[in-house]
Amino acid sequence: MIWEVFRQEEAGKYHTHCGNVHAPDRDMALMFAQVQHGRRKPTNSLWVVPKDEIGEVDADETAFGGTTNKSYRWVMAYNTIDSSFAQEIEDSESEQEDADRRRSEA
Repeated sequence: MIWEVFRQEEAGKYHTHCGNVHAPDRDMALMFAQVQHGRRKPTNSLWVVPKDEIGEVDADETAFGGTTNKSYRWVMAYNTIDSSFAQEIEDSESEQEDADRRRSEA
């Protein structure tokens, strides 16, 4: 039986797929995963999952993200003529740019 192995490098970080192991049962799969994938790099935890239990949804089956326009959350999405809002608009644009930059860095 094939077992997929996901490794977490540090607490609080995502688990990433690091490979698989062949084992007859869960206990052996856990032991093989520790030996093959847990000792080579810093490891906080391992997830070991039967390959048959992993489901997949791909882009052909559904639309992922980007389908909802949420620009209404930011002042820059509105047309304002009154100049008293100029500072609020500038602050909002700055916040939006910072948020976009943080998302792209992650």
